[in-house]
Amino acid sequence: MISPQFSEETKDERYSHWPEAPQVLLHRLLVKVESVLLGKQQVIRNTLTALLAGGHVLLEDVPGVGKTLLAQAFARAVGGDFKRIQFTSDMLPADIVGGVVLDARTSELVYRPGPIMGNVVLADEINRTSPRTQSALLEAMEERRVTVEGKTRRLPVPFMLIATQNPLSFEGTNTLPEAQLDRFMMRLTIGYPGVAEEKRMLEQYAGGNRIEPERLRPVIATEEWLQMQAEARQTHMHPALLEYMVQVADASRRAPEVLLGLSPRALRDWLRASQANAYMEGRSYAIPDDLLTTSEAVLPHRLSLRYGAAAGGDDAAAVIRKTIRGCPLPAAAGSGFGSGSRKRQ
Repeated sequence: MISPQFSEETKDERYSHWPEAPQVLLHRLLVKVESVLLGKQQVIRNTLTALLAGGHVLLEDVPGVGKTLLAQAFARAVGGDFKRIQFTSDMLPADIVGGVVLDARTSELVYRPGPIMGNVVLADEINRTSPRTQSALLEAMEERRVTVEGKTRRLPVPFMLIATQNPLSFEGTNTLPEAQLDRFMMRLTIGYPGVAEEKRMLEQYAGGNRIEPERLRPVIATEEWLQMQAEARQTHMHPALLEYMVQVADASRRAPEVLLGLSPRALRDWLRASQANAYMEGRSYAIPDDLLTTSEAVLPHRLSLRYGAAAGGDDAAAVIRKTIRGCPLPAAAGSGFGSGSRKRQ
């Protein structure tokens, strides 16, 4: 089980309008999802962090490890309207965003919403479709809107996209462009379960007591989720932490093995993810650990390495780790780091 780690601030007046502390509700949601995807606490927590921060998640792993299962479980636990898009090579942009059709009863053109019009959207095997169709998601992911026949329509609130792709069997697939990869707050892998968890899963199937995602009930109402997202964005970030983030981005752009460094959007997502991580811990301020905890999920997929570096065995995650180690943490991150932040609340 995932053990809650809350500070004493969890019980302060900031949460007086909640029947119980939001961190307790979030922990309950984590436990609920873990009952479906056994033994993957860190992946579940990272996914929740990204969604709480208002970001999107790309799950990249081999078949059969639970990518779709994780997305469905989160959709059920968070509540709202769940939509699924199974990407294929013959899909068109209108199959995602919808289109204008003739209403036979009124003889008028009306907008028929596409599956993108949901609160939680699962884009399954996103790399199976053409770049033209993939581009239909760009506006939706960043601006939370779609444009059809010259008219812009807002997406439902909240809007969260969880995409999956298989890193093997590239025949018939299309690599996601850098512009789209940069719109995913986190790229995560699930990995194979441990021996104990895999045995427990088989015991559940054999005993007929396996919990499927569709049997989960929402833990958090849509209104509560929106309130949590708003409160997470109010988490205080010390100026020294902001300066540290800029130093990391600058170092990534000057690294000899990097062709394309971290973008300003990458820093924004790193900031949001760190704020959400602190909020889940019951803090109204971020600390360096929040940056370090979220860095490997948020930053590596934003880098493009030079051909020689990639051929030599380097990977983006290793470059990010080296870059972060090379940038000293701010001196303000000492024992009194949080006290000044609390005074600002």
